[in-house]
Amino acid sequence: MKRILALLASLAFAGGVLAQTPQPPEVAAKSYLLVDLSSNQTLAERDADATADPASLTKLMTAYIVFNAIKEKRLSPEQTLPVSKRAWAERKGGGSLMFIDTTMTPKVDELLRGMIVQSGNDASVALAEAVGGTLDQFVAMMNRQAQAWGLKNTSFKNVTGLTEPGHRSTARDMAVIATHIIQDHPEFYTLYSIKEYKYNNIAQPNRNLLLRRDPTVDGMKTGYTESAGYCLVASAQRDFPNGKRRLLSVVLNTTSMEARANESQKLLNWGFQAFDALRLFDITKPMATVPVWKGATKDAKLGPAQAVYVTVPRGEGANLQTKVERTDPLVAPLAKGQRVGSIKVSTASGTKVAEVPLVVMETVEQAGIFGRAWDSIRLWIK
Repeated sequence: MKRILALLASLAFAGGVLAQTPQPPEVAAKSYLLVDLSSNQTLAERDADATADPASLTKLMTAYIVFNAIKEKRLSPEQTLPVSKRAWAERKGGGSLMFIDTTMTPKVDELLRGMIVQSGNDASVALAEAVGGTLDQFVAMMNRQAQAWGLKNTSFKNVTGLTEPGHRSTARDMAVIATHIIQDHPEFYTLYSIKEYKYNNIAQPNRNLLLRRDPTVDGMKTGYTESAGYCLVASAQRDFPNGKRRLLSVVLNTTSMEARANESQKLLNWGFQAFDALRLFDITKPMATVPVWKGATKDAKLGPAQAVYVTVPRGEGANLQTKVERTDPLVAPLAKGQRVGSIKVSTASGTKVAEVPLVVMETVEQAGIFGRAWDSIRLWIK
């Protein structure tokens, strides 16, 4: 018979009640979100799931699809691309431009910089046509990727972010896309830290003002349309005694370039100062060694599927409690990485902070026929 065992982990934390979550600062944005990427925890939010015009934040997904194409070798950074009349026509729309024309054959690497640093709509179209064949097919790729990530409040109608009926997203969904760029394509994320890019003898600054004001901010993307207001996704990484921490902020619909920078800076500073990020468990160390039935060895080493980080109000780490829940009995064969339970981290009052899979750390093969028969008898008696 199977039952759930609730075992206090060997390094359970001292008791006590976690202090009240710090009050976030006043943020002059229609919606916002602040996430600690070290622990994947949301630190503050307001209307983060409200749909809005994402403006040029759209280009985060445009870039992600292009990064995938390069990674899959369907496109090369050194490859030159033609500039279609459709890409050239973006200069008529009143949006940001890299200033390419139909006589040019820019490299993919140059177009990426034009799209990311200069927020060029023309560069975005040129890249999308190269990857998707047509803009419609590329937009379909963007929407399929959004659906694969479960972004139910996001729908793309174009690759640039110009206002169009049905083109929408949310602060939370934009944070998901930005996080995937940082985690899935770190080699391209560095492009978001470039402060200025010059092409066709035209130098344009990155509109993310925080790149010049805060040395720990190393990306990501600005956006503006009359409908969307001034928007900014910003990411910063700072060093702490227990390691590096990265925060990601999203502010939508502020009133100016200064406002979106100031409100983002306010959120990032507050998140770093008001919270601690703690590394609780390492994937190299077992949390428990437990009996195994019908196995070639009698015990199995169990541990987390990944290193466990949590973010808590500053000074409150000592008040966390950790509990391991696993299914019993464990019967061989057991494969390395097989999930057999969960590791739950909570406050003393029971509020869940994190939950990660508990897995087998080393494969346990089946015992011989006599060993299995003997354990079958023992299990029946038990």
